[in-house]
This record gives sequence, structure tokens and C-alpha cells, in this order.
Amino acid sequence: MQSTRASILAIAAILMLVHSCSKTSTGETVTDYDGNVYSTVTIGNQVWMTENLKVTHYRDGTEITNVTDAAAWIALTTEAYCIYNNNASSEVDTYGALYNWYAATDAHNIAPEGWHVPTDAEWKELEMALGMSQSEADRLGCRGTNEGSKLASHADLWNDGTLENDSEFGTSGFTALPGGDRSHYSGGYVTMGYNGGFWSATEYGSTTAWGRELYYVHSDVNRGHFSRRYGFAVRCVRD
Repeated sequence: MQSTRASILAIAAILMLVHSCSKTSTGETVTDYDGNVYSTVTIGNQVWMTENLKVTHYRDGTEITNVTDAAAWIALTTEAYCIYNNNASSEVDTYGALYNWYAATDAHNIAPEGWHVPTDAEWKELEMALGMSQSEADRLGCRGTNEGSKLASHADLWNDGTLENDSEFGTSGFTALPGGDRSHYSGGYVTMGYNGGFWSATEYGSTTAWGRELYYVHSDVNRGHFSRRYGFAVRCVRD
């Protein structure tokens, strides 16, 4: 009886060790061209930044175009960035900047040396490391179980709902925040506190690209193809 109990405890210890190894704060940081410093986390076999980019220059020093006017934003088919509400309340300090897809994938390279904007496949790898199956990851729309809750963090910033009320909220160390987005249709800033959108580097059609969104009313993750004129956050993954 005791040997059986000892075996069960040993198995439980191994499972706890495996779980703990799936998310590790690296203690390392990465610095962008402007001198902004970002912390990092290991999830599965990937190392991610735990903050959204807020850089205003590409890796080679070229300035990213800052567009504040709404009408100008929705007409863009070239790279640009903005800050939610034009940074009226220092939103950039918490949420980073918002970039259209053209900026996220510009040849001048928005990511610091040794890092890159994740592909759709790399987003799937992250989601599967947190429990999503391959078939779920390949689907369009909201899919998985509570991977969105695991990715999110800072309940005080999220509107109260299913996302933050999940028991595994914030456990991945990814620290996704509800930074909202900038509409491709009106050029307005919308949904801060309610959702957070993130670009991938993978195009879908001639005017759209793959991205991810977390919603306060869902604990899963939305995978969709969005107009390249949306203003979304950018997270980087290590090469």
C-alpha cells in the first residue's frame, strides 16, 4: 500500500515539474532601437517578450511613420503606428503602441536584433504549449478552452468577465493586456479594457493578415484574418 502511494506521489511530482517547466521567466531582457527594455518568458520551446512593442524606429534606425489623424489612418496602404487615444493618458507606458500590418512586416524590420514578429504557425505553437490541440489551433474564430485566460494578466485592467474569472488566469507569464485597437473602418481607438489584438507576420489575402484577439467575455483565443489597416499590438518571439 505504501509503495503504491509513493509511486503516485512520485508521478504527481513529475507532472508538477513538467508543468512548471512549460513557463519560465528567463530573467533576460531585450532592448529595442529606442532603448525600451522588455522582459521575456519561456513558454514551451519559445521565448517571448512579455510586453507589447512601443518602438518608434525600425531596427536600422528608420523612423516608423506616426499617424494620428483618423481619415489618414484608414486610407493607409503603407507602414504606420499610433498610440491609443494619441497617448492622452500615457497609454503607451502600459499597453505599448499600435501598428498596422505594413509596419509589423516592413523590410526595415520592427523587431530588435535576434527577434521577429511571430508567424501564424508560431502563434499556434504557443497556443498548443498552453493546452490547445492541433485541430483546435488550425480552426478559425474562437477556439481552445482557457488558453486566452492563461495568456492574459493584470485583472485590474480587464473588464470583469469570463477571461479574468478563469482559475488559470495569468499563469503563462505572457502578460497579454486589453490594449484595444485602432479601427480600419473609422480610424477610431476602440475596446481598451475589453480586448487586445496582436499581429502575426503571415498574410491571408491581398488586404488581410492573420492575427489573434483576446476578449474579456471569452477564455479562449480568437484566430482571424484582419484588414492590414487595423492598429494592433506587436509581440516578438526570439529567433
